[in-house]
This record gives sequence, C-alpha cells and structure tokens, in this order.
Amino acid sequence: MKNTLKRMRKSYIGLITALVFGSFSPIFAQEAVKTFTAQGNPLITDKYTADPAALVQGDTLWLYVGHDLAGGQTKYVMKDWLVYSTTDMKNWTEYQVPLKITDFAWATSGDAFAGHVTEKDGKYYWYISTNWTGIGVAVSDSPTGPFKDALGKPLLTNDDCFASSHAWACIDPAVHIDDDGQAWIFWGNRECYYAKLKDNMIEIDGEIKQIKFDQLDFTEAPWVHQYKGKYYLTYASGFPEKIAYAMGDRMDGPYEYKGILNEIAGNSNTNHQSIVAFKGEWYFIYHNGGIQTDGGSYSRSVCIDRLFYNEDGTIKRIQMTTEGIR
Repeated sequence: MKNTLKRMRKSYIGLITALVFGSFSPIFAQEAVKTFTAQGNPLITDKYTADPAALVQGDTLWLYVGHDLAGGQTKYVMKDWLVYSTTDMKNWTEYQVPLKITDFAWATSGDAFAGHVTEKDGKYYWYISTNWTGIGVAVSDSPTGPFKDALGKPLLTNDDCFASSHAWACIDPAVHIDDDGQAWIFWGNRECYYAKLKDNMIEIDGEIKQIKFDQLDFTEAPWVHQYKGKYYLTYASGFPEKIAYAMGDRMDGPYEYKGILNEIAGNSNTNHQSIVAFKGEWYFIYHNGGIQTDGGSYSRSVCIDRLFYNEDGTIKRIQMTTEGIR
C-alpha cells in the first residue's frame, strides 16, 4: 500500500509539472544563436534575408525578416522567418527560428512570404503571407517567439481581394496602430487593400476597402508610418520594383502621390521597405541582392540606410550605400 501511494504521488507530481511547464513554455523567449557587428550593407551576410519589418520598443529595435533558403536560387524558396535585435544599430543578436511555414497547417502553398510584427497589450502578433493560401497571424508573449498560429485558418484570403483575380493577390500584410489605439492592416499585390482590426488583433473589423488615387502604380509591399501629424503610405511600384510613397491626413486616406523614394536596386527585381524612428533617427530598411556570392533576385539581403525629411514633410530620396549605418 505504501509503495502504491508513493507511485501515485510521483505520478501526480509529474503530471502537475508537465501541465505547468507545458502550459507556460510558449512565454519563454527564444535563446540567442549568436551576436555580430554590422560591417555595412548587406547587414546579414551568413544568410539570405528579405522583406524586413522593424518593431521599436524602448531601447531595442527588433528586425523580422523573410529567409531565402539559399544562394543562387532561380525562384522564391522561403520556408521560415527570422528575428534579430539591436540597441545601437551596430551590434546585433540573432535568435532561434521563431516561426516556420509548417506552423500553419492550412498553408498548403508551403511558401513563407513577407510578414509584419506588431505588439499590443504585451502580446506580439506576426502577420504573414503564404503566396496563394492567404494571410495568417501568429501570436507570442515574447518578441523572439516561439509564435503559434492564432486562428488555425487564414485571416485573409483571395476572396477578400475583391478587385483581384490572380492567385498571389493576398500577400504582404502591414499593420499600423493609430494614435487612438485602432489597429489597421494593409496588404495586396497589384491592388492595395486595407481594413480595421478588432481589439483582439486576430479578426477583421468591418468592411475591407481599397486604396485608390491618381498616379498609384502599386505593385505590393505597403507600409504605413506617421510623422508630424501626417500619414505616409510607402509601397513597391513597377517591376523591377522601386519604392514610391504618398501622404495623407488620415490612416484611410485619401493619399496624395509624392514620388519615388528608393530606386531599383539593380540586382533584385523586388524591393520591400520598413520605415521606423529609433533613438531620434529615422531609418529605411530594405533588401537587395547584394551578397557577393550567389546573391540576386531570389537570394536577397537586408540593408539599412538613413531616411531624412524635407521641411515640408516630404521625404528625401534614399541614398543606398554599401557603408550602411556607422
């Protein structure tokens, strides 16, 4: 009888331990893989990275990127996403892989396309695109993950892209939280769509609408940021892609076209930008095909250069450099 009670007690303790650590393990931050010092552009040279999305929190800039699988690729092969951080734009930390396309059981395309991470109420939401299977959202209690599919299904699909007929219309999500706390999501290829998000950040709130204005040669990669009371919508334009921008007085527009912000990289057909303020300076984060060994349109590299405004609020043309941030 005594031995039986001991065995029962051990089993009970083991069960409680498993439940506790199993329930709360997702909140544990991913461990660092390595640290490195930036040597200019491209920023990351041991992997091929693309589609950057930056999130600034206090004295830390978190950089979320897509991951081209190898050098010398002849098509887009992307199976996971990566995360890095810095406190000085010089010294960087890489973390364990926080999210993979296989974490979304419904994403039968198998493509880990561009994404965007934002934080609300202590939780981190990663909005990702999967080529033709839609846009999903994953959630974590840590900026480094691990992240978990929040819905078990897409947040948005091609059915929501009412003005589009091609298979890859529902890609490139970008989320911006307005001053009143309302979160908005922008996305699209060839057509730019937007909608409000509910407070839970994983449901669309109301009608999906389309951005329309003169001179908008919109291809993909929308990004919204604010500066001195103005809203800036930047996006990839044409093909090969350059980055253009427009300005408005409201999140939902109307937006007035202001011109080209960043020229064609020359060694990458695509471009994809992230614009953030960090420690009093503005940064333009983008990708090219600049790794000397096997870099190109399908084996891309994230770069960072400074961004400057004119006195009237317009943005100066970006100067792409190999020196990067010094």
